[in-house]
Amino acid sequence: MVYDRTPAFSFYTEDYMKRQVTYEGAQKEAVLHRDGPMLVLAGPGSGKTFTITHRVCHLIEEYKVDPSRILVITFTKAAATEMKERFDALMGEPAPFVSFGTFHAIFFRILKFAYRYDARNIIREDQKTSFIKEEMDRCGVEVEDEVEFVTSVLSEISSVKGDMIPLDHYYSKNCSEEIFKQLYQGYEDRLRKSNLIDFDDMLVMCHELFTQRKDILSAWQKKYQYILIDEFQDINRVQYEIVRMLAKPEDNLFIVGDDDQSIYRFRGAKPEIMLGFEKDYKNAKKVLLNMNYRSTRDIVETAGKLIAQNEMRFSKKIITEKGPGKPVVTRMWKDPQEETMEIVREILDYGRAGYELSDIAVIYRTNLGPRLLIEKFMEYNVPFSTRDSVPNLYDHWIAGNLVSYMKTALGDRQRANVLQIINRPNRYISRDSLEGSPVNWESVKSFYQDRGFMVERIEQLEYDLRMIKNMAPVAAVNYIRKAVGYDDYLKEYAQYRRMKPEELLEVADQLQESAAGFQTFDQWFVHMKEYGEELNNRAKSGQTKAEGVALMTMHSSKGLEYKIVYILDANEGVTPHHKAVLSADLEEERRMFYVAMTRAEERLHVNYVTERYGKKQEVSRFVREYLGKN
Repeated sequence: MVYDRTPAFSFYTEDYMKRQVTYEGAQKEAVLHRDGPMLVLAGPGSGKTFTITHRVCHLIEEYKVDPSRILVITFTKAAATEMKERFDALMGEPAPFVSFGTFHAIFFRILKFAYRYDARNIIREDQKTSFIKEEMDRCGVEVEDEVEFVTSVLSEISSVKGDMIPLDHYYSKNCSEEIFKQLYQGYEDRLRKSNLIDFDDMLVMCHELFTQRKDILSAWQKKYQYILIDEFQDINRVQYEIVRMLAKPEDNLFIVGDDDQSIYRFRGAKPEIMLGFEKDYKNAKKVLLNMNYRSTRDIVETAGKLIAQNEMRFSKKIITEKGPGKPVVTRMWKDPQEETMEIVREILDYGRAGYELSDIAVIYRTNLGPRLLIEKFMEYNVPFSTRDSVPNLYDHWIAGNLVSYMKTALGDRQRANVLQIINRPNRYISRDSLEGSPVNWESVKSFYQDRGFMVERIEQLEYDLRMIKNMAPVAAVNYIRKAVGYDDYLKEYAQYRRMKPEELLEVADQLQESAAGFQTFDQWFVHMKEYGEELNNRAKSGQTKAEGVALMTMHSSKGLEYKIVYILDANEGVTPHHKAVLSADLEEERRMFYVAMTRAEERLHVNYVTERYGKKQEVSRFVREYLGKN
């Protein structure tokens, strides 16, 4: 397609005229909308990308808008690239004058003009980690899970900036307010001294620039006459404030999203912004794209029963053009081992029935969820791919502690090994008492010869190690946790780290569950090594292609679709997660489950267990809700 590059377009192409007749109902209203704010509620599989790209075409070809004055904002680079490719294909050739980009890319472009920034001014991930670690050393912060702590603190710093929260009013989830303030301010000082900015600074600085320099704001307002935003339900406070300034005075703001699929509060997303859009823009028009082109009627209606339980949402009824399809299958299993084995068998049956394994997805709440399934896939040589980085359970520091207990019990008294156990739980044994390697227990007792109670503690440890030596792996784990007191240590550490103890105890439970499958320590250690090698090989090969069964978290499943979907472990404490206490948390958990359900095109299997780690499990309230058994 060849078209004039001037602001006015005085012709209609044959392709464009053909496109017009495909618009129906709400979609037509959205595509043909011209000026002023519009809220487009786009349900799962309703063709929102189609709507956005066709609206841009319509602005250019029907309303003669200069392409350079149109801005399309997405949340990920991949989404921006896909949107541009779809638009180019629609137009028949690349259209470089329409701006497609992420919030960060667009705002950084603005900062580049104002402050002459370039890519060298953007801090790398390894630098961010290094800055926080150095500040931890300076503040004397010691934690068991350094990598997780650093990641969590950086996430909190991002939240403070994105939500525009005064530092004095922020309550840290990971450490004391005093420590967090020191880490935050130290990190910020390092950034400024190095003339670096992070991704959140791009937003904060852009907001400050527009607030303080009305002339610069006016120039960018004239630049972008029409603004379209995809996945608007995921917007945060500072992004929204910048967009509101940028859209003035015409307020040609076209937002597309689904409040029922807002699942990124942990990243700062504020679904309430979308819910309040009509209050901010009294003259905003609203349309609902309620036709699901993806899923069968039974899947759509079952998922609709679930999400209707949320109170903070736009009321909507999603329909589908497809037939009823197969009923949603909800299955109860005795325990995760039985659940996993039966899912593997069913998946292999689907393969024999003619389905490609890449047509199948298994979705779970957290990335700890698929360990048993991955182990079973490895055993049966079932090909699979992972959308997320699956953490190696056996690399967790808790696993390191438990393995050190066992290796020490088996006679490995290397100092590094003994240090892993000596004060877990705390026996108040000084490192200075552990002279030489291997450690000699008689020498340690000699160090404390004038303190009988300390000698008794060391003798108790020696006794515990002798007991562990003669146990099967699962009995040893249980003995370390209960008799030695390791669970009590985990609870104390959780309190120090402002975590729920369940987060750490679940890791210990998973390790105990794994240990139950092996008769000897050596067998278990070999399994740990092989499992780690398999994960490493997949990470090195960069296996992101859709080969085999797709494994993913509920968060990562958003935007994807598969003919067959399995949801793992639909149990209370898993989904909704035990962290979810407040009403807003529970509603987001329900939205996550809804997202997982609506990935399915033809078949949906929901699974739950009645027992895990030797404890009774309750079926998720979400299952009861969509079954109508509240």
